[in-house]
Formats: sequence, C-alpha cells, structure tokens
Amino acid sequence: MSKSTKRYIISLPVLAIFLFLSGYLYAGPDGSSSTLPAEPVATRILTLGQAVVLGVVEGLTEYLPVSSTGHLLLTERVLKIGDDPEASAEQNRQTKEALDAYTIVIQLGAILAVLGLYLRRIIQMFHGLTGQDPAGRRLLINVVVGFLPAAVIGLLFNKLIKSYLFGIWPVIIAWLLGGLAILAVSWKRRREKSPSAGGLGLDELTWRMALIIGFAQCIAMWPGVSRSLVTIVSGVLVGLSLSVAVEFSFLLGLITLSAATAYDILKHGHLMLQTFDGVSLIVGVVFALVSALISVKWMVGYLQRHGLAIFGYYRVALALISGGLLLSGML
Repeated sequence: MSKSTKRYIISLPVLAIFLFLSGYLYAGPDGSSSTLPAEPVATRILTLGQAVVLGVVEGLTEYLPVSSTGHLLLTERVLKIGDDPEASAEQNRQTKEALDAYTIVIQLGAILAVLGLYLRRIIQMFHGLTGQDPAGRRLLINVVVGFLPAAVIGLLFNKLIKSYLFGIWPVIIAWLLGGLAILAVSWKRRREKSPSAGGLGLDELTWRMALIIGFAQCIAMWPGVSRSLVTIVSGVLVGLSLSVAVEFSFLLGLITLSAATAYDILKHGHLMLQTFDGVSLIVGVVFALVSALISVKWMVGYLQRHGLAIFGYYRVALALISGGLLLSGML
C-alpha cells in the first residue's frame, strides 16, 4: 500500500473525529452555539468554525466519488446546523433553504480549484470557441452536450428531488449501493485483468458518448450517489481510459457546478445573505478551494496507480457506520 493511500485512509477517521468534535465545540449538545453570543441571528445559525468544517468537507469530497452532498448533509446533522427546536416550522424551513443554498454556493471554491488545475484545457476550449482549435471546439461541444440532460431534468424535477431524496436515509442507501457498484466493477476488472490504462483518449470522445455520460450524471441528483462516481464509471463504460474519464468528469463538473451555483445565487442568494453573514460565506469558499486542490491532486495521482476500489470500501463502511449510529439514536 502506497504512502498516499495510507495517508488518505488515516485521514478518514481523523475527519470523522474532527466533525464530531466541531459539533460539540461549536454547536453544543442542544444545537446552540457554545462559543459565541446569541446575537446576531446569522452568527448563531452558522459559526465561523462550522463554516470552516463545511468548506473543508465540500472541497475534499466534491470531486471524489463519495458524494459531497451526502457528506454535507451528514455534517449538518452532526453539527446540528439549522435545527432550532425553539424556532417555528417556517423559520426552520427558511433556514434549511438558506443552508442548502450556502452548501451549493461554497462549491465555488471547488470550481476555482479545478479551473486552476485544468487551465490548459479551459484555454483550449476557449480557442475552440473562437475557431482557433478544432480539438478544443469538439471538447467544448462534448462538455455542453454532457451538461444538457442535467440542466433539463434538474429544472423539471428539482422540487421533487429535494422533497423526497434530501434526507439522511436516502443518502445512506445511495452510499451503500454506490459502494457495492464500485466494488463489483473493480472485482470484474481484476478477474478480466483489464489494463487500467486502456481506453480512448479525450480527443476520441464523441458527442454520443458525452450524451450518455450526461444522462448518467442525472442519477447523481439523488444525494449520496456522487456526480463524480457516475460520470467516471459511465466514461469508462463508453470506452474512455480511467484517467481520461476522470478528466472529463472534472471538466463536465465545471459547467454543471457553475450552473447550480449561479441558479442558487439567483434564487436563494438574498435569503442566504439574510441568514448567514458574508464572512461565513467567504470562509466556506476559501476552505473549499484549498481542500479541493489537495483532494483533486491526490485523486489524479492515486488513480494513475490504482483503481476505484478504495472508494467503494469507504462508501460501504460509511453507510454501515452512519446507519448504525442513526438506529442507535447516537446521530
């Protein structure tokens, strides 16, 4: 086992301990802030410590095939953010809407991280847009084609998805099923002794392949599934090499996450800024940026030597532990 793998495995329980300690220090056992005064309202709902935790969780998990949305929902539950028993049902509903918008907007940090790491590809697509690079134009078309299914289905079913799937049990089920799917694919590839480096390059990706990946991305609207997971796996299934599938997943994520961020800013931005102060928003974005840089660079390096199996084991373990804690009343 490589040093980077050992460091990642060791970091998982450390992250879990960090979340629970943060929940105790910043939220207190009754959900109220134990370190800051009761006013103003925005600070009471989300402390700077909690903003740091949310930013770190978002950045670390956004591009890994483990579901950032699922991890953020679990983190909110651990930290008891936005769950005020003294508030009215309407107040809690508005707080939840603002918190959902907050966790989407801090994706901006993860977006900036990939923009920096894949700047060469972004410039290539810009040159393609201006007619200077045919390969860049094809890549841009493929990214847009891959984005369209999520744009249409997301707009049509956004309310239904949030009403029925944004809960801790749907997330746990998705973690478990996704983890088992990763392990099944990994075991199959090992039995067939499929070379991980085999497959098509990014220049060989067609718009039909991109459309298939785009429809697969829609499955990730179920929190816990992971957008990265379904786009990487579907990319491999249509014939891309694993490294190319990862790269296209990141590029597709740029437009998908940017659109989701812009949509929530336009729809819930005013409510979000009324609920949370601007400093908390900046802190969340900055920590998401830094942690996403670390996460993406580690993942690219790791997948050049290994497969996706580690993420399958992690998802299954997380689902079983979280489910057990819920059933026991500890979470």
